[in-house]
Amino acid sequence: MAREQFGWIDFYTELATELLGFKADRTLLIRKLQQVYSNIEMKMPKLESGDELIDIDPFTVFGLFNKGITNENRTLIAKGMADEFGVKADVPSDYAGIPVLNNLKATFYFFKDDRGKHDIDNLWEVFDAALKLAENDTAENRQTFSNFYDIVRGQLGIRWNITMALYWVRPYSFLNLDSRNRQFIMNPENMPADFVTDMKGKLNKVPTAAEYLEIRDSCAAVLQSGKYEYRSFPELSYHAWVVSEKDNLENGYSVGKSRRESAGAALADEGVDQVHYWLYAPGHGAEKWEEMYQDGNAALGWGEIGDVLAYSGKDEIRKKMKEVYGGSSSYRNSAHAVWQFAREMKVGDIIFAKKGKTEIVGRGVVESDYIYEESRPDYYPHLRKIKWTHKGNWILDDKQLAMKTLTDITPYEDVVSKLKALFEDDAQEEEEEAQIIYKPYSPEEFLREVFMSEDQYHMLVSLVRSKKNVILQGAPGVGKTFVAKRLAYSMMGEKDTERVEMVQFHQSYSYEDFIEGFRPTTAGGFELKKGAFYKFCKRAEIDSDNEYFFIIDEINRGNLSKIFGELFMLIENDKRDIELQLLYSGEKFAVPGNVYLIGMMNTADRSLAMLDYALRRRFAFVEIRPGFDTDGFREYRMSLDNDKFNRLIACVESLNRVIADDESLGEGFCIGHSYFCNFTADELDEQRLTAVVEFELIPLLKEYWFDEPMKIKDWSEKLRGAIR
Repeated sequence: MAREQFGWIDFYTELATELLGFKADRTLLIRKLQQVYSNIEMKMPKLESGDELIDIDPFTVFGLFNKGITNENRTLIAKGMADEFGVKADVPSDYAGIPVLNNLKATFYFFKDDRGKHDIDNLWEVFDAALKLAENDTAENRQTFSNFYDIVRGQLGIRWNITMALYWVRPYSFLNLDSRNRQFIMNPENMPADFVTDMKGKLNKVPTAAEYLEIRDSCAAVLQSGKYEYRSFPELSYHAWVVSEKDNLENGYSVGKSRRESAGAALADEGVDQVHYWLYAPGHGAEKWEEMYQDGNAALGWGEIGDVLAYSGKDEIRKKMKEVYGGSSSYRNSAHAVWQFAREMKVGDIIFAKKGKTEIVGRGVVESDYIYEESRPDYYPHLRKIKWTHKGNWILDDKQLAMKTLTDITPYEDVVSKLKALFEDDAQEEEEEAQIIYKPYSPEEFLREVFMSEDQYHMLVSLVRSKKNVILQGAPGVGKTFVAKRLAYSMMGEKDTERVEMVQFHQSYSYEDFIEGFRPTTAGGFELKKGAFYKFCKRAEIDSDNEYFFIIDEINRGNLSKIFGELFMLIENDKRDIELQLLYSGEKFAVPGNVYLIGMMNTADRSLAMLDYALRRRFAFVEIRPGFDTDGFREYRMSLDNDKFNRLIACVESLNRVIADDESLGEGFCIGHSYFCNFTADELDEQRLTAVVEFELIPLLKEYWFDEPMKIKDWSEKLRGAIR
């Protein structure tokens, strides 16, 4: 394998050596880390429950640039560390194959109120022992390493991440056992059958020191035999990464993302973390609840199917269940439950334990990735560690809870709101401990992803901050939704989904949906329910130091006077934080000054009336135009290097000039660039381009020039001819 694939190793190794010198002076280490972030002008992530960082271990230092952030930011942090700690090795820019931490669990210790007195000291000891063992593999050094490894293995916050950390600091000496590597080395196609047989059972849980060293030594012996193209731990990890990325690409999602997250690309949510809410039945009739609560677990049955991570899809699991358990059941719901439990639930999610259809018995926060413990005697081997924050009995009189063992209830806002309300009085402290560290997002990243000039971007940011209410208008396909969300993230500096909310107006959308109104209940009466914008403003009100963005798609499709009601005045920049009495509840309500409204509208929609003038004067209007002539789109075209694509874009640019000059159309009807985005050089062929032309562009022209068939025919042939 090419040397450049492992250019990171010298830097990681030298940084680890430099960090060892701070074992006895962590106060100085903390000051240096704070200086690193000050120098690179980035906000230091939350590493302790209070404002003051009082201690840190070396593995967490490595975790600062080995987690789910952009490669640009990883390099920026690494460069800052190189400057501050005097590391002479080249700072890496390619991180392919290096294991990364979950952003929500990026420390190797729990916060001060929950960790043991010597937890961080023990992490330093195993770090010190690991460097010595890598330097000199003697029986004495093995014993010292083993002693501290086994102590650390039992600490809160330590799972498979300890093997990832050992690999970071000495990649040639320690085997990374993240989920990618475990799946790879347990496949007989990748390792000898006798190795797989011998290791089976040792990788169902985080291994002890003796088990880890045995796995490491056995794997090293296989690699050194020369039977495989990977002959070192870094080469093995890189190869496992390549295979995993290929598999996940074929399955439609990326490593570190569930399908639910990848599906968000259409709404500009790709790569954005979001807390999900789960209903969980701890055994039939909640018979396992006491055990789950005492052990700090959530567990599922179906033990005979084995490790869920060994299956490539839900259909494989369903077939295995049918084979093992028999009967007439399709096992569709059961397979879906274990798949979601292992693959889609994530650290930081909220879980509600239930009994029957109406009773909640507990609430907790997910603290670990999926764990498979084959040795459990009760056939409940599928585990997640849970911090159960509440235990009791709460009855939902007007709600019927799903009967399934596990249900993602995030889409059901009324159910989630009802459940959250049960615990809102005393849940704040627990939720803050599980605070999400969101992925950073900079203006530079915005300009790489959104085809807009730098001047346009800064003008738009300035307008949003000064006016507070902006409408993005433009033809279909110019990426208004993508611009709106990415704009919000860039202004916040991170992809914080809790501070961005999006609704879509339509003819039936009302004040009751937006602010408040009476809604029927299942009991036959009515109750006053708060609307989306009201609840969003209340969240922003208690977090006044941060900016919040409320995005309204198709803003011109709703009856705006009816929807906004008395908020016409409250949304004005100089009327923020002024209270008015609401229509139904009589409550005094104000729109906080840290809330920004971003509306979107299609200028090509002939059926829509003009916006209400009272609303129009309260918004600034920004035209989002096709970005074919931007630097970003030109770079995108160059990366594709496809003559047919280039000819098609040139044809569309000519077509847009004709549309803009057409008196019945104009610039607002020009064809946007988003029709041509998200292609890769490998997948871009004539068939894909033909689909865009035949099923997206030509139907649009038929709508534009419905009374000019010859013009439709002429431009249809030009578009087709561009890709022949």
